Amino acid sequence: MVFYTWGQQVMEHKFDPGFAKAIQWDIDLLEGYPYTFVNNIAKQPGSQHYNGINNPTLIYELQVWKPNAILIFGWNFKSHLKVLRFFHNKIPIFFRGDSTLLDKQNGVKEFCKKKILNWVYRHVDKAIYVGQENRKYYKYAGFQDDQLVLAPHAIDNTRFCFDEQARNKIRSSLNIPQTAIVFLFAGKLEPKKDPALLLNAFVQLKKNNAHLLIAGNGVLESSLKNEFEENPNIHFLPFQNQTQMPGLYSACDIFVLPSKGPGETWGLSVNEAMACSRPVLVSNKCGCAYDLLQDGQNGFIFKSGDQKDLLKKMEYFLDNRAQLAPMGNTSFKIVNEFTYQRICDSLENLMNNTF
Repeated sequence: MVFYTWGQQVMEHKFDPGFAKAIQWDIDLLEGYPYTFVNNIAKQPGSQHYNGINNPTLIYELQVWKPNAILIFGWNFKSHLKVLRFFHNKIPIFFRGDSTLLDKQNGVKEFCKKKILNWVYRHVDKAIYVGQENRKYYKYAGFQDDQLVLAPHAIDNTRFCFDEQARNKIRSSLNIPQTAIVFLFAGKLEPKKDPALLLNAFVQLKKNNAHLLIAGNGVLESSLKNEFEENPNIHFLPFQNQTQMPGLYSACDIFVLPSKGPGETWGLSVNEAMACSRPVLVSNKCGCAYDLLQDGQNGFIFKSGDQKDLLKKMEYFLDNRAQLAPMGNTSFKIVNEFTYQRICDSLENLMNNTF
């Protein structure tokens, strides 16, 4: 049973602060499993702040359902933390998150943060980690090796397979030649994603056969458009819903995630692009970089905020066009080790080993 703590309103048009607009997913998220929506009385419901998840009946509803174990996603919400504390030492508590230490700083603030993490995670029996950087975080927070279980971050790989018809249609609609090399950023236009770094690097390429797609909305949208929209080789697209994303990845040749953080945890868009057999350029502030990237084989890791480093690696693709297909094939092979089935197998093994 899945207990959705945001409440029923999560399925409606809701304002997403990252995209700076109201969105509603256009695929079915509820088919094939039992679930319930727990009433959320928060004045400002949402997962972006501690008080945004406030479910007075959650513990009671869990008691009535009588679970053998509880898997909690995220602790920094009022109700989730209460559940951790209430059920600790009563039934097994499993936890899944994707935090990393990539933004870690030294000092008093970091010392206090670690003490808080140590206290929180004492209420958890097993932590389910999504990748190498996430595992380092759990070790830092006090978990022992035998408390850690790998269930790597995954998406529905089959849904993002390459679509040549969509590729041709999107390129034609934007007057992009089929022979051009296209870079893509798709996501929230917000500071931590650092789309400006990619735009500034692209301008420095100065090659007519290169194009850049920027797909998304957010707080940086106006300023980025004011500065770059007149460039005929830069194309801004609005938020693309789930059914549109496979075609968008197909339309590009290289996907770029230039995030600088703080707070960039994994970057599931990289999984999606790789499932579409695209080479990828990913900054070293993205948690996925050290699991999904084989540097030089299916793309490159570049230093966050380093425009010269990013530019150099973008130029590689323009100068080595023949490497696009083999790198894309390598991406496809790598990401097919990151599947929903693997997550299910890990959870099933965890349950079998617990009871």
